[in-house]
Amino acid sequence: MPVPQALVTRYFQRVAARQFTESERELERVKQKMQKTEWNRGYFRALYGMLLSRRTTGDDYSFFAKVDLTDKVALNNYRREFLDHTRNGLHGDFDRGFFSAWADCMRVLARLDNAAVAQTQKSVSEPEAPEVEKARLETLRSDKSQATIANFLAKRSAAAADSEADEEAAEE
Repeated sequence: MPVPQALVTRYFQRVAARQFTESERELERVKQKMQKTEWNRGYFRALYGMLLSRRTTGDDYSFFAKVDLTDKVALNNYRREFLDHTRNGLHGDFDRGFFSAWADCMRVLARLDNAAVAQTQKSVSEPEAPEVEKARLETLRSDKSQATIANFLAKRSAAAADSEADEEAAEE
């Protein structure tokens, strides 16, 4: 394969561990080593998409958000599915490269000890406790110099209630 596997493996490890600065450096090294082919373009786009989807938290539609990195059986099943797409003659070179990147990613993730990575994923994906979030929100509300969406919505709903009361008073 024309893509350096050592660089790609390090890239997958860093993306899984949410080390985004290092991931970007590895991705740039991979890009410099790649030849300009349609297959490589698809492979690179998949790598870049992995970085973007891993960086975005709270995205319920992202594949990375739904993957359990500790479930080796599921990772291997995903790998087999991606490999089926790479062998499919209906896909073009770009698509085959794209699915090859995902198959390689699943292979690397299945071989990693993902306990630490899963803990990182869990801590990022879990929302804060409601009482902690409420206390933090109250702190922001008490600071009048802070513009928060909660303050905006509270003022807006109060203004709407006042205008409704004025309209009702004017009708009577």
